[in-house]
Amino acid sequence: MSLRLVLAASAVLAFAAPVLAQEAPAAAAAAAPMTEAELEVRADAFEARMAEMTSEMQAAAAAAAGDAAKMSADLDAIAARYQPEADVFAEELKGFIASQMASLPPEAQAQAAMVGPMIDAQVRGLPAQSKAEVMAAAAQPAAE
Repeated sequence: MSLRLVLAASAVLAFAAPVLAQEAPAAAAAAAPMTEAELEVRADAFEARMAEMTSEMQAAAAAAAGDAAKMSADLDAIAARYQPEADVFAEELKGFIASQMASLPPEAQAQAAMVGPMIDAQVRGLPAQSKAEVMAAAAQPAAE
């Protein structure tokens, strides 16, 4: 669900795109930052990779057959493999937000400055959050 929040935040910034396009023709002539379409493609790819990670974690949890220590170690290894992708996407998202900041009205800049670090933390935390959710789901049948 956190990925949906990240994508929603990206969509909020996308709504500012028409305003940005009107106010920043000189900025467009400078270095070409990532476009909204490029961000969307990268977000879709990232979402697919995180879905793969979750599926892999669910399979590892099932394979651990109730051995909590093995499950935790296996899920840590999976999360560690996917963490660099979360870090890269977080940086890309941060770069996109930064590239849009100068053209935003002051109140939108303040909101983006406040929300940006939260989005960054959520994206970077997705592998660990997925691990926690898979472990909680695996413990659910045992609790009944």
